[in-house]
Amino acid sequence: MNPLELARAQPGPAFTVTLDGRAIEALPGQTVAAALWSAGVTSWRATRGAGRPRGIFCGIGVCFDCLVTVNDRPNQRACLVPVRPDDAIRTQEGTGHDD
Repeated sequence: MNPLELARAQPGPAFTVTLDGRAIEALPGQTVAAALWSAGVTSWRATRGAGRPRGIFCGIGVCFDCLVTVNDRPNQRACLVPVRPDDAIRTQEGTGHDD
């Protein structure tokens, strides 16, 4: 069953954002993480040392596993940042800053 139907949710119309240039459909009220998960993306960051994949861990903004770059702003917690139409989201490696 569709979770939106289960909760009887009636979100506004979907809009598009991009992840590394790939179009992703999002709904009003979703966080970046929720939009990525809905699109089947479960990892969008790599650890600094070993390059291990990371995505959502705590889901409440306590840890830093879900960091992404949103509209050229690095180190944004995907679980907290509301997604907005035309957001440009990029996967993040290391500190997210150009060195």
